[in-house]
Amino acid sequence: MTEGKDSIVVVWTSGERDVALEVAFPYTLNSKVRNWWEDVTLVVWGPSTKLVCHDLEIQAYLEKIKEAGITIECCKACADRYGLSEKVQSLGIRVKYMGEPTTKYLKEGRHILTY
Repeated sequence: MTEGKDSIVVVWTSGERDVALEVAFPYTLNSKVRNWWEDVTLVVWGPSTKLVCHDLEIQAYLEKIKEAGITIECCKACADRYGLSEKVQSLGIRVKYMGEPTTKYLKEGRHILTY
């Protein structure tokens, strides 16, 4: 992990699959494979959690993102609220409460992009 100016955290909250497939995921993946950012993290937060668990195309894209070396995290409070924490974990996504980590990312000077 690189602190500061060469790190980006993409926070994906939208429950709309087109936002994921047409905007958030391509930018996230290209950020890493095209070396736009050294350190890239994707955070699944809120309604996007449901897409992760119920959409096979979303799951396949997330696998490509993981294979590129991008860290994927999911908000535990959100996943618990939807009853999906175990499912998210079974997909190889780290599930944790995101309030403190997000605060830490901001204090480290990471760039935050939300979708």
